Amino acid sequence: MDTPNQMDLGATLAHSRSGLRDSHRRSLTRLMFTVTGTALTVFACLQLLNGAWWVGVCELLASATLFVGVWRLEATPHLQQWIYLYLVALFSFFLVIMILPNASVAAFVWILMIPVLAYLLLGKREGLILSVPFMLLGGYFYVRHLGTVDNPGIAIDLLNFVLCASLMLAFVHLYEIRREEAENRLVTMAQTDALTGLPNRSNFQETLARTLAESERSGADFALVIMDIDHFKLINDALGHDAGDRVLRHIASRLQERLRATDFVGRIGGEEFGLILRGVRPAHAFELMDELRQVIAEREVRYGEARICVTASFGIAHWPVHGRSAETLFSMADRSLYKGKTSGRNCVVSAEPKDTFHARDILAGGAV
Repeated sequence: MDTPNQMDLGATLAHSRSGLRDSHRRSLTRLMFTVTGTALTVFACLQLLNGAWWVGVCELLASATLFVGVWRLEATPHLQQWIYLYLVALFSFFLVIMILPNASVAAFVWILMIPVLAYLLLGKREGLILSVPFMLLGGYFYVRHLGTVDNPGIAIDLLNFVLCASLMLAFVHLYEIRREEAENRLVTMAQTDALTGLPNRSNFQETLARTLAESERSGADFALVIMDIDHFKLINDALGHDAGDRVLRHIASRLQERLRATDFVGRIGGEEFGLILRGVRPAHAFELMDELRQVIAEREVRYGEARICVTASFGIAHWPVHGRSAETLFSMADRSLYKGKTSGRNCVVSAEPKDTFHARDILAGGAV
């Protein structure tokens, strides 16, 4: 079985702090740095021409920092820190231009951009935490800008501002909640076998890759098992594919019932299942699979009036005895499974370190 390198979708999204993956956040942040740096350069020139020297110099320094950031963001491992630095500085700048003498009322519209940028780059939780204080400060400065609310016109301006800012924050937050829910559903669908409800082949390979990395760090043993239903084609040919589906769901239920909480199982082929047994020695893995083999052989599957006797064969490879890579472990487990199939099926076969095999064949009568 081939094991191409695949992106671990679940882990990638779990580590992503917003609706964007880190690679996309990196590209977007670089774009925003470029646009903001360019805009600040233009504003700085205008401020210098207007006589506001300190503001112009500050904007030029900020612009230079942003252009350095465009270069650094390409490979920095500290993306989150750069994003926080950028957003805090940008939102603080929004507040500064609001409190400048003779500030334009148009400056206060930037408050509405705060939740959009924060949620886009930080996600729901951190975006909310960063947005609210700056929006409240912006609202306070807007009230100071209006002065005494002593006539209906000023009250209308204030209410429009408060209502618009509140709705913007509420809508962005609600959208992010719904987006997370939809994304989680899509991830579940993409990683789950629709027939059995077990993790699919892609999910299994991702989990195996994580398990290998964890074992390399901790030195903890694990076993890779490939299980194949014996004579599955005969079931489909004799009783139809609906009967075959019933058998697959039956096997999936037995696997979920018997395995430990630390183990992992997935459907990796038509009638083929993969199992990852964590923290087990070779002898213990063999015993666990032999018990599972017996459970499967002892329980018939009812399909209408028919009673289907099902057996399965198991091939085991153990890390690191039989290999340290996914490809090697799959190869050894496949060869063990093939040995079991040619030895009469309904058996558990464990690979040996020197490419020999050890099998405990228990041939049960009535195997389908």
